[in-house]
Amino acid sequence: MEPFRNVISIVVPLDKVNVDTDQLVPKQFLKLVQKSGFGKYLFFNWRYDENENEKSDFVLNDPKLKNSKILVAGDNFGCGSSREHAVWALLDYGFSVIIAPSFADIFFSNCFKNGVLPISLNEKDVERLQQETGIVEVDLENQLIRMPKDEILFEIDSYKKKILLEGLDDIDQTFQYEERISEFEKLSTVPSVL
Repeated sequence: MEPFRNVISIVVPLDKVNVDTDQLVPKQFLKLVQKSGFGKYLFFNWRYDENENEKSDFVLNDPKLKNSKILVAGDNFGCGSSREHAVWALLDYGFSVIIAPSFADIFFSNCFKNGVLPISLNEKDVERLQQETGIVEVDLENQLIRMPKDEILFEIDSYKKKILLEGLDDIDQTFQYEERISEFEKLSTVPSVL
């Protein structure tokens, strides 16, 4: 996993609540065996019509927002099943920051495991960000969202912040304790007596 760096981008305002993992990446696209390639299926049923033509009224199809790295959504984002594919699709599409008033627990955890920063803000701040048309900077180190005319502080667990800043996946986190694990293994090895 790559270390998280400041994200500077316009935002995609997804003014929807209870966006579930089936809406993020529909079940028929879960056949891929790697983490990449899911971005083209993100919000598939909302982005495309029955002939797979882009729907002009869906926010991700707005040409001005195509390269955004920040998604600002409504309450209870990522609810539904526990599939990690939903985070993979967001990341593969290009999003590295998801901002919402609340997240489903498993989705929230999956974000950190894959290098995506989920930020919980109150509804008033989410609405302000959804209306922002200028460039926004998300500074994880200082826990700050900078808008052209304003700033918003955000909270994050210090350990989750560390794993994102250092780019530590589950295996990397385990390797941090390699010496202690070796010491424990030596102590717990009891010679057999026959």
